Amino acid sequence: MPTWLEVLPVASPTSGMQQEDLRERPVGELLKQLATETTTLVRQELDLAKAEVRQKGRQAGPGFGLIGGAGAVALGAFGALTACFILAVDGALPNWLAALVVAVVYGGIAAFLYVRGKEKVEDAGTPVPEQTIETLKEDVEWAKHPTTSARR
Repeated sequence: MPTWLEVLPVASPTSGMQQEDLRERPVGELLKQLATETTTLVRQELDLAKAEVRQKGRQAGPGFGLIGGAGAVALGAFGALTACFILAVDGALPNWLAALVVAVVYGGIAAFLYVRGKEKVEDAGTPVPEQTIETLKEDVEWAKHPTTSARR
């Protein structure tokens, strides 16, 4: 399965044009090319952000499912604990002891599911498209100083 970096096309700003060719072209044509390339760059950055958020969502999804499962099992533990308290007040030792054992088992399952789900969510990282933000910072830096960036 390809990663989101392999899916996105890569744009080359001048596509093989020489610096001398750019100096000979009219300003209007250069501005038109700049507008086209800027639009392409913005579209690619948006596609990158979408792909990055999609990937992080797929990675975090199972963790959220496990956390939901932990909540459901914890609700069952609460029900069993409630039954335990009711039976304890009734005074029948074997009944309340059985309910307490069930509550402890459910609580252990809920704790296990919660810890696993939390690990999965933490592995996915933040939902913020960090790589897209980094490339946007580079684009802004290039836009501020295009001649010094081109010489690197």
